Amino acid sequence: MNNTNNSKLKIIPLGGLHEVGKNMTVFEYENDMFVLDCGLAFPEDDMLGIDLVIPDITYLRKNADKIRGIVITHGHEDHIGALPYVLKELNIPIYATKLTLGLIETKLEEHGLLKSTKMFCVKQGQRVKLGCFDVEFIRTNHSIPDSVALAINTPVGMIVHTGDFKVDYTPIDGGTIDLAKLGILGKRGVLALMADSTNAERPGFTMSESTIGEVFDELFDTDQRIMVATFASNIHRIQQVINSAVKTKRKVAVCGRSMLNVITVAHKLGYMKIPSGTLIEVDDIGRYSPHQICILTTGSQGEPMAALSRIANSEHKKIEIYPGDRVIISASPIPGNEKYVSKLVDDLFKQGADVIYHSIAETHVSGHACQEELKLIQALVRPKYFIPVHGEYKHLRQHAKLAEKMGMDVNNIFILSNGKVLELDKNSAKVAGIVPSGRVMVDGLGVGDVGSVVLRDRQHLSQDGLIVVVLTLDHETGTVVAGPDIISRGFIYMKESETFIEEIKVILRKQLLEYEQNGVKDWNTIKTGIKEALKDFLFEKTKRKPMILPIVMEI
Repeated sequence: MNNTNNSKLKIIPLGGLHEVGKNMTVFEYENDMFVLDCGLAFPEDDMLGIDLVIPDITYLRKNADKIRGIVITHGHEDHIGALPYVLKELNIPIYATKLTLGLIETKLEEHGLLKSTKMFCVKQGQRVKLGCFDVEFIRTNHSIPDSVALAINTPVGMIVHTGDFKVDYTPIDGGTIDLAKLGILGKRGVLALMADSTNAERPGFTMSESTIGEVFDELFDTDQRIMVATFASNIHRIQQVINSAVKTKRKVAVCGRSMLNVITVAHKLGYMKIPSGTLIEVDDIGRYSPHQICILTTGSQGEPMAALSRIANSEHKKIEIYPGDRVIISASPIPGNEKYVSKLVDDLFKQGADVIYHSIAETHVSGHACQEELKLIQALVRPKYFIPVHGEYKHLRQHAKLAEKMGMDVNNIFILSNGKVLELDKNSAKVAGIVPSGRVMVDGLGVGDVGSVVLRDRQHLSQDGLIVVVLTLDHETGTVVAGPDIISRGFIYMKESETFIEEIKVILRKQLLEYEQNGVKDWNTIKTGIKEALKDFLFEKTKRKPMILPIVMEI
């Protein structure tokens, strides 16, 4: 991408558009750039064996000398999760609020990056200079404390980015969103608004987080043992569970490493109030009666390896479900996770639990703004241009429609996709060019080494299995000395398929004899011939297409 027209501001999303998660946006003007958020996404169903998905940072690598910092809006994984992988390649300072920084530090410590990374703690209301950009942090509400929106003063005008937000007039931590500041910015003039679209399909207002406390108080008023599953990073929700547990004289045992890490950081930094003696070790649950216990656990999305799924399947080493346990799932399923959550609820019921979930009681409220709140922000900020962000295409489209209804010129609304470059100056905005973007997959310690070809192979293996053909050739003559031997994995059960395996060997011997008579000794030709000879025969016999892997050795 050429950089000849240096008088334009470039806004380049590298993640977070047409998808949920891996949020990352680049702001660039002449020789200065900064990155907003650095998140991950969780793998989709067809990404077999993949642990995490992070944005493609090819463009950042190319422009590493221009990057003045990474600014983080809040501490959720879809906004901070990719930091360790990005910081291994690029040494960039991080700017974030106190709690967000605390969560980032824990993450970087695990990856051995804590000492090498510069981190700056900012407060809501503070401004930071990043090259030609002046970034102000504005208080917002979300399902985690210390969330911020950003007022980005650029050489061509003011850009407002809401981050993830909702308008909560009775938040758990007492700090309401700074609507006055957004109104002041709107009066001064805002060039472009970038706003959270996650709940753009939902009419009305998002309920206050504090309403959940009343529901919990009712649900905790029982002699049953209580188990609550929620997101590890939903600190406000965890605080309300602890409040209800304290009111009903229950001890709280925390199950799940991610949740334990978050609670430890939040409590240490003063974002959670936990009376002394409330928390106990999971090992000590047996010392108390059921009505004295609350277990707080991860796994509200039915993730197979998370604590609650293992408990539901009787696979957890320390916790099991007793008939009559009350299990509260305090989260609604993320799109795509519905079947996992449904299975989890079923499994818990089968174990004799009394399960309370989103269809039965108001055990969850969203951390994102619904339509009326989105309209409120639009009315206060009054931008010249509007860019809906954070969400699948349908969410961005619905948000764009809301802006149209409020009188925005349709030509001034830009539904971008990852990698598209939006160029702005004081009087114009247009999509101009594209930069590399996409999904980099993390599998174990491998980052980016599993691509679409490997995934396709995994898909193939998972659906049709594998057949291995092993044979040994004489180096001089090319004649078959041993084999062919057949090994099957995930294709046929060998003990019951001797006749079929013998048929496969007959076809292979015929093919190999042909090569021998024609003096063919080239391995690649022989391997290709084996695959071709078997492919059609196997499909004809089984209507399956296993992966065929010939192994040819020479002596």
